[in-house]
Parts: sequence; structure tokens; C-alpha cells
Amino acid sequence: MGRRMIILSFFFIFGWLFVARASKTENVPIRQSLMAFPMQVDGWIGQSQPLLSEDISAVLGVDDYIARTYYRQDSRVLDFYVGYYQSQRQGKSIHSPLNCLPGAGWNPVKRGNVTITMQTPTGSDAIEVNRVVIAKGLAKQIVIYWYQSHGRVIASEYWGKIYAVLDAVQTNRTDSALVRVMSPVGALENDESASERAAVDFVISIFPRLNQYLPD
Repeated sequence: MGRRMIILSFFFIFGWLFVARASKTENVPIRQSLMAFPMQVDGWIGQSQPLLSEDISAVLGVDDYIARTYYRQDSRVLDFYVGYYQSQRQGKSIHSPLNCLPGAGWNPVKRGNVTITMQTPTGSDAIEVNRVVIAKGLAKQIVIYWYQSHGRVIASEYWGKIYAVLDAVQTNRTDSALVRVMSPVGALENDESASERAAVDFVISIFPRLNQYLPD
């Protein structure tokens, strides 16, 4: 394990040195702003959250984002956030929810992955994403998140960094996005499962639409 971490560390150091020295002009296809994402999605109705302050936006380093609360008739409520980074050069990088959420008082109590299967015109497709249970006092939420770049869905933060280096070398692009869905857990005995089901249903609804906004 120690040897593996040393090799990965050398890889990251070499890779980011290369990225930092490489051309900073990135050919990123321009798509629609995330602000144009639909307010109504398969029974979910969205409401915009307050805009990020200039200080928070500067810390995040995000170039485009969406932050909304979506409601459904069965009283389910979800927090939906997508942050897009056009470049991860010059020290800019995606902030992991596992680093940001504790700063807001939410601490991870369970961590794992979940596979979400979606029907497509040609059959079915599956993505593997992160599933985290967070808690603040007696309150709990299910968090599903992943990194998305160039049509690729990545759960692992390490692989996200590796792909960023490889893409910088091969295509001179380091753009990527963080997609996060948060679903509150109620007090009922089985509500954690119901909360996860609502989050998964929402992901199935929004995932095909994301391609209209995030560059391939």
C-alpha cells in the first residue's frame, strides 16, 4: 500500500508539473450555461438557491454552476448542484464534497459506491457514483456525487486527477464538473432507503440532460 501511494504521488507531481507548464489555452467546446437547466424535470419542480457570494465563488474557482432545490408532489426535497471548471490549471481544482461538507457542519458517517442503471434508446447504461450518508446532530442526508468530464463519469477522486493529467497531455483540456445530489433522511425507520431511491430517481431523470450543458 505504501509503495502504491508513493508511485501515485510521483505520478501526480509529474503530471501536475506538466499541466502547469503546458499551454494554458484550452480548446473547450462551449455549450449552454448550467443556469438554463430545466426547472421542471419528470415531476420535480426546481427553485433557485441564493447565488454564491463572490468570496465563496472565488474559493471554489468555479466557472459555471447551478444550485437549486427540487420538490416533488410526494413531499420529497432534493438539493442539486453542478459546478463546472473550464480549466484546472494554476492551482484550480474541483473541491470534493468530503472536504466542503464538514465545513458546513455535515460529517460523513457512511461511505460507499452505488451503481445506477438507466434505460437508453439502444438498451441500458450504468454509472458508478459515490454514496455518502452525512449527519449534523440528529439530521441526516444521502449524498450522491460524481465527477464528469468529456462524457466520462468518475466516482474516484484519484482517478479524476489521473484522467485530468492524461486529458491535458492528449487533448490539452482539463475541464471537468462535479455533480452532487443531496436527499434529506426523515425520522421513519426505512426513510434512508426511500431517500436514496428519490435521489437515484432524480439522477436517472437529469443525467441524460446534462450532456446538453457539459462538454464531451
